[in-house]
Amino acid sequence: MNRRVIHRFNARGFNARGFNAQAGFSLIELMVVMVLVVGLFGLVGTSISRSVGGAELRNEVREIIAGLRHTRGQAIIQRSEQVFRADADKLTWQAAGGEEEKLPEGLDITLETARSEMTGENAGGIRFFPDGSSTGGSVLLSVDERKWYVTVGWLTGEISQDPPEDAR
Repeated sequence: MNRRVIHRFNARGFNARGFNAQAGFSLIELMVVMVLVVGLFGLVGTSISRSVGGAELRNEVREIIAGLRHTRGQAIIQRSEQVFRADADKLTWQAAGGEEEKLPEGLDITLETARSEMTGENAGGIRFFPDGSSTGGSVLLSVDERKWYVTVGWLTGEISQDPPEDAR
């Protein structure tokens, strides 16, 4: 014969035999939980700071693409050559007819273009022609170890972006 023993707890925490039921956590358990929580907050903080840098990078990529498209559009509309300029030393870029734009703190810019379009050691431009074509080239934006390429095709003047591996 099997006997089942059922322990019942009343509102005071005592079971049917009168023993005090365990209520709460030990000090070691609380310390382990606190260490885990602090560790998670550290990871979340690092993740947030990385995502802010990534957001600034993506935003600046969109701005540069808009500037390149504007420059190409102006060349077609005005039927005259227009130049998009970038300066890695001053960390600036400029669309045709626009004001010089400064990059946010921490972002770097590199321009790869035709030698004839270089205006300094680390400065130059991408020229767009009235038929929509260009001298071609690319703009590299980077923050920390993240890089993002914006390329301009020489034949058609097509502007495209090449995101980093982790953004695909």
